[in-house]
Amino acid sequence: MHAGVGDEIQVHGRTVGSAEQRGEILEVRGPDGGPPYLVRFADGHEGLVYPGPDCEVQAHDG
Repeated sequence: MHAGVGDEIQVHGRTVGSAEQRGEILEVRGPDGGPPYLVRFADGHEGLVYPGPDCEVQAHDG
């Protein structure tokens, strides 16, 4: 997975009824755009994310 600052990450719910989460990548800590990523989620909390198969990154337009 490759991402940059400002990209959006989507974490799909793993189980039925789990909500999807979206957040903005604030910092890329891995080499060459790789994880982990510091993410600010829509609800305001920030966390370090090691994306799994249930994640997608959408490039920031700009």
